[in-house]
Amino acid sequence: MKKITVLGLVAGMLSMPAIAQKKIEFKEFDLDNGLHVIMHQDPSTPIVVTSVLYHVGSKNENPERTGFAHFFEHLMFEGSENIERGQYMNIIQGRGGTLNAYTSNDITYYYESLPSNELELALYMESERMLHSKVDETGVETQREVVKEERRQRYENQPYGTILPETLVRAYSKHPYQWAPIGSMDHLNAASIEEFQQFYKDFYVPNNATLTIAGDIDYEQTEEWVRKYFSEIPKGTKEIYRPNVTEPKKTEEIRDIIYDNIQIPAVIQAYNLPPKNHPDSYALSLLSTYLTGGASSLMTKELVDKQQKALAVAAIPLELEDGGIFITYSIANMGVEPKDLETEIDKLIKQVQDEGISEQDFQKLKNIMENNIVSGNSSMDGIAENLAEAHVIYGNTNYINQVMEAYSKVTRADIQRVAKEYLDLNGRVVLYYLPKAQQPAQ
Repeated sequence: MKKITVLGLVAGMLSMPAIAQKKIEFKEFDLDNGLHVIMHQDPSTPIVVTSVLYHVGSKNENPERTGFAHFFEHLMFEGSENIERGQYMNIIQGRGGTLNAYTSNDITYYYESLPSNELELALYMESERMLHSKVDETGVETQREVVKEERRQRYENQPYGTILPETLVRAYSKHPYQWAPIGSMDHLNAASIEEFQQFYKDFYVPNNATLTIAGDIDYEQTEEWVRKYFSEIPKGTKEIYRPNVTEPKKTEEIRDIIYDNIQIPAVIQAYNLPPKNHPDSYALSLLSTYLTGGASSLMTKELVDKQQKALAVAAIPLELEDGGIFITYSIANMGVEPKDLETEIDKLIKQVQDEGISEQDFQKLKNIMENNIVSGNSSMDGIAENLAEAHVIYGNTNYINQVMEAYSKVTRADIQRVAKEYLDLNGRVVLYYLPKAQQPAQ
């Protein structure tokens, strides 16, 4: 279940009253091979969302073979022994469906939305992906080019595009969160077909997966089909590798300069966070929303609107299973030096640490979060994903119904306390992004 950090919400939403959380009913069971299955019935619309969450992300990779989890997000659309190469998407879309996937540091998530009378097809397709995916030279070479192009578009050719990887490598000294899911193209190019095949055998197994079906379904029929298509898939033969690494607390600031293909400087600050399921994560979500969550946030009002020292202020709040990172980035206004902008950012952080937030701002934050929890469960896509994440990350599928209560327990004092504890100016990463034209001659 994602604890949603609100970015870019309209100002009118701030005054919304508190909203009751509708209970999400579900049934769940396990197959003998370890596959966990969650079902949610909602006959209001004739659609069904079928998803598989594999508990593998970039943190599970060999440091010399980074990018494998993200690579497999693409590779597992290639087809299977029984689905012709390149036809996976065509089959789903030809039946009126949509599909997609994403990879994070912790998980890989596949899903498709189809008319409810096509549920059996969706289950067959996902079982084929789990049991018979094509992991061969042709698929690997095809997807290498796809990933190269994605890296160029999202990171190398986009202004400020390297903020995430440049920050992660400095924010983590021990934990494998230190590389972004996109990984290294050198590692992918150097990998053998046997290494790709072994990664598939190790992680894309039923005992490392959660299957969620949400929508217009019959519970008995759905369970029958699940058993028909997934029971034959053998359990993985190896223990799932999970890094047992605790990132040490920083006691000194890490500071660096990145020269990028940009015209306007930017200031990036990053603070390490506790694990996603830590009790402080709720107060930290509210704090990050207060500081950088859209037009009404403290930093936007002060730095963009009032002082006009920044053109934009935003955040990348990564809530991760083993301990995340809160990244803020501020693009300087014309003629404003990065140091001057950084000084004003630090003053605002110190203000929250010393004074806390007002009761009015606190109630606005609570209303925003309540609205977004409800909105997150307003679609079958959202419910399927939140059920799966509740089970995998929080170890309790019913967490989907408990998250609002957890937020309701946060106090103003909690927000001030976590600001002092986690936004430590002496244990953070600070990067200045400067135009390449300012780079000193070598």
